[in-house]
Amino acid sequence: MVLFSSSGFLLLMTSTFTELPGSKLLAQENVVTQDLEAASYYQQGVTRYNRNDLLSAEYAFRQALQRDPNLGLARNYLGNIFLQQNRLEAAVQEYAEAIRMNPDLSEAYYNLALALQKQGQKEAAVTAYRQALVIEPTMIAAHYNLGLALYEQGQLKEAIAEYQQAINLDGSNANAYFNLAIALQQQGEIPQAIAAYRQAIKLNPQNAIAYSNLGSLLASLGQSSEAVVAYKQALSQNPKNALAYYNLGVTFYNQGEINKANAAFKRARNEYRELGNLPEAYKVEQLMLQIAEKKSQPEVTQTSTPSQTPNQLETSPTETQSNPGNVPISVEQQPLNPPEMPNLPETPIETPADLSGKG
Repeated sequence: MVLFSSSGFLLLMTSTFTELPGSKLLAQENVVTQDLEAASYYQQGVTRYNRNDLLSAEYAFRQALQRDPNLGLARNYLGNIFLQQNRLEAAVQEYAEAIRMNPDLSEAYYNLALALQKQGQKEAAVTAYRQALVIEPTMIAAHYNLGLALYEQGQLKEAIAEYQQAINLDGSNANAYFNLAIALQQQGEIPQAIAAYRQAIKLNPQNAIAYSNLGSLLASLGQSSEAVVAYKQALSQNPKNALAYYNLGVTFYNQGEINKANAAFKRARNEYRELGNLPEAYKVEQLMLQIAEKKSQPEVTQTSTPSQTPNQLETSPTETQSNPGNVPISVEQQPLNPPEMPNLPETPIETPADLSGKG
């Protein structure tokens, strides 16, 4: 019987933006305004942004740019505001302007890559992440998200290398280990994938999907007892995991524990029904009927080897373990902000709605 794996999903949006500005990096210091009024507005914008008062923050940054149009750091913050508002085209434009003004601003390249990735512009996002890393090679989030973008393009070896870089820089990054395990699994590097899943679980014991995927790999190696433990751990984290029940049933069946297998399949069927996934519930139910028929035949024993399967097993829930088709966890990083300007007094700022009729 075949085992299956599952994972979370990252939904990306589409757009028509394809060009990546600022493709040539220049050695240049970040522009810091010499206009004290522009600097004051800029810091007010930062303060309001950090308080999540995006309307006032946008107004302050625009005021700063009126006084100093070359203040690229303000453009980066405007891009962040638009990104949070899902105004992706506007965000891309602001980040592009920030890069034009400050070609060595790694945060702007990273943020541009985030916006492009959300738009579905994977190749342009990869380019922007790489440019951020040219400027700041130790940017963990850029390595992590670059790995995700490369994985989505089917470049597994390159994705593995980027996840490994993120791990080298931060050994406590559970999501990087999890994504690394998925890529290794799809590459067929099973022992390495198992090791990565174990480390992901060690760092995040609540990752039910990691337990489930680990169980599938252990079962594929004939380590049924360990696989059962992993599936039970997955179910302890998520008792509604229909796929884990299904795989647990497969493992019990291949161990010859027919009653336990039936109990697990019954739970899988019920969970699929509760999810409204009636086609998968039907498949599991047909599988249970096949097992019952085999059990009722005197010439068929109740024990089986891992290679034995019920007769006429049809297509199964989700994709096979050998080609998991998993989409890695994407911890959507907050857009990065450049350093705040120090030692500038904070003065009250009015929102645009409060300025009507005032000189």
